[in-house]
Amino acid sequence: MTQPNRLPQDMNRTPGSIGGTEHMERLLHHLRNLGFTEMEAKVMVELSRQNAASGYEVAKRLGASRSNVYAALQRLAGQGYLRASAGEPVRYSMLPSGELTRMIEGQLQESLRAVEKEMPRAEPDKPTFYNVEGDRNVLESLTRELERAEHEIVLDLWSEEAELLRTELEKAEKRGVRLLWSCDNGESVLGPWLPHASHEAGQEPSGRKFSFVIDRRWCMLGMRGENCPTQALITEHPVMTGLLLNHFAQDLILYELEHDMGSELSTRYGWRYEGIIGKYMSAGE
Repeated sequence: MTQPNRLPQDMNRTPGSIGGTEHMERLLHHLRNLGFTEMEAKVMVELSRQNAASGYEVAKRLGASRSNVYAALQRLAGQGYLRASAGEPVRYSMLPSGELTRMIEGQLQESLRAVEKEMPRAEPDKPTFYNVEGDRNVLESLTRELERAEHEIVLDLWSEEAELLRTELEKAEKRGVRLLWSCDNGESVLGPWLPHASHEAGQEPSGRKFSFVIDRRWCMLGMRGENCPTQALITEHPVMTGLLLNHFAQDLILYELEHDMGSELSTRYGWRYEGIIGKYMSAGE
């Protein structure tokens, strides 16, 4: 038996309709994000499908209360998003999408400028110390600050953490940010390095310590390892940033002296130099 011809599925849709429920919901979601109510968003989409329609026609197509539809139409027309014809019944039509989005964009920009200019500003708080726990939270906090770095990043860390942050540090360097490194071995992933004092059999005592000072303003001091929870202290307090920078500078100066003078340093100063280093740099053996 010959089967009756059927229209393709797409042909059964209302002419000019949006392709599918998912597409419709996404569009309504974005309109709500722009401040339109659910009814206003539906009215705007419905009017965009046709040249013009009366309030009665829109309400019928939406299956909604005429009073709610008329209220939405009046609000939208009053704000300039719809055109209303003279005469009875009043017929409404949407602005072209390009004109509509330019209008909304202009209003948003004006509102954002007003908020930025007129929002009350409290007196700046004194620098606070924050404790951050968990691998993800610590790395996300650090990544955000690395992306904002403008001038300089001073970092003292192990190669495991350096590798995790390799991409962010390379991006900073490409932006012209100066990187000053201190790493735990002679194979720094990006540039010049300053080796840490090694522990017995290469084992860290309880975790790998790390510190960052960004633009001499923001700093993080923490510890991370396989056998300890990841924790970090974050602050913009000038005392802490100063301490970390001084510690880094002292290590760098010692490294430069040893690298430059080599065995001559011990020969010239004898046992006294090794005694001083052992007194202050050993792990308390």
